[in-house]
Amino acid sequence: MDNKSQSQNLESLFFKDSALDNEKVDKIVSNSLANADDGELYLQFEESENFVFDDQRLKSASFDVSKGFGLRAVAEDTTGYAHSSDINEDALKKASETVNFVTKKNNNSFNHNFSKTNKKLYEDINPIDSTQFNLKVNTLKQIDEYARKQNPNVKQVSASLNGSWEVVRIYRPGGVMVEDIRPLVRLYVSIVLEKNGRLENGSRGSGGRVDYEKFLNADHWQNQVNEAIQQAEVNLESVATPAGEMDVVLGPGYPGVLLHEAIGHGLEGDFNRKKTSAFFDLMGKQIADESVTVVDDGTIDSRRGSLSIDDEGTPTNCTTLIENGILTGYMQDRLNSRLMGVEPTGNGRRESYAHTPMPRMTNTYMMSGKSEPEEIIKTVKNGLYAVDFGGGQVDITSGKFVFTCTEAYKIIDGKVDQPVKGATLIGNGPDVLKRVKMVGNDSKMDTGIGTCGKDGQSVPVGVGQPTMLINNLTVGGTATS
Repeated sequence: MDNKSQSQNLESLFFKDSALDNEKVDKIVSNSLANADDGELYLQFEESENFVFDDQRLKSASFDVSKGFGLRAVAEDTTGYAHSSDINEDALKKASETVNFVTKKNNNSFNHNFSKTNKKLYEDINPIDSTQFNLKVNTLKQIDEYARKQNPNVKQVSASLNGSWEVVRIYRPGGVMVEDIRPLVRLYVSIVLEKNGRLENGSRGSGGRVDYEKFLNADHWQNQVNEAIQQAEVNLESVATPAGEMDVVLGPGYPGVLLHEAIGHGLEGDFNRKKTSAFFDLMGKQIADESVTVVDDGTIDSRRGSLSIDDEGTPTNCTTLIENGILTGYMQDRLNSRLMGVEPTGNGRRESYAHTPMPRMTNTYMMSGKSEPEEIIKTVKNGLYAVDFGGGQVDITSGKFVFTCTEAYKIIDGKVDQPVKGATLIGNGPDVLKRVKMVGNDSKMDTGIGTCGKDGQSVPVGVGQPTMLINNLTVGGTATS
């Protein structure tokens, strides 16, 4: 399909049963934002589905279609926003009247600086239409049957599969229009084992901006089931976690969620403009060991957190946040970057047309260092090796965090020893950066399951890191060291 035909098909999604066309929409947007500093019209159409197989049966199946628009006008640091699920001329004009309340006294200084040079990072495929309903459900059934055959102690299997196909179109004054088609899928498996009256859980997930093909492949989901069972088996043998300060080695991949929460949010532009982040006055300063380099990269092909353009229409970037231990950048949307006198970084994101954009992470990870992972573990006499994480809590202003490990082991005399249960990591983001002493050469991304929450909005993200040693981190547990 050529670009013109595709664009016409997308217009039918947004303007079906409406007298609207691009020319009329552009006129309304230009009039609405004539006295604004910035803003846009955001159109969204989304199809989504979700399947959950639990207790050896299909427990739920859902399909949803939604569409709507959000019109935003920005004057200085004030935002006027109106949204509707009806995309028609009357609704747009009412929205225009609403947002104009914040722009009446503005001096016509609209920020027309805007880049349309973006690279397409994923295919325009619709995963929902590309795979039959029966195949998705049958795969979940096979996952359940396969898991129960692999281990006689399997007590419960829960598997979920969800996908979405999202189309966004963004209008700015002067006939500027950009659009993006975003597929997204996710497979998640959770398994409970019972042995000698003890129940333990293991889980694995995967996802990305692709279609279902990879995730319905038997080799892929069998490997995912095997890893979930292995984690549950490890947890069945776990002992109480020693409590106290100790050296902690974080494994590669998903443990980067600690980096995301404890450090990443503190490097978003809005918190630093308002001086509520623990990092707001540290730009250009050495905040970590020189082995630490952290980036936010929304340009990785087909990753869950990637976007060809952000939700303001800005092309995403690979933004260096910390380079060789020095704080070098924040993640910026258009509003905060303008007020801080810097360029937007393509991190303006929103959950849907009913939400305003704000600076958010995409794929945030620490780059590889020079140390061999085995050498890092050998340096620890008595510590903890954390391989996987569950939930956590973070205070952006202070940087304080608490994270729960779902798979962790004792390290004794430089060797990985018994698995432990109930380990929590307690610390402060800026302080933890200073305690990083060794960074492995094995950085990798998570498997594509992350979702980030901020101010009531959720968006898909990616995390990652190499093996990493943190000296003298507080570990919460139920046993004495």
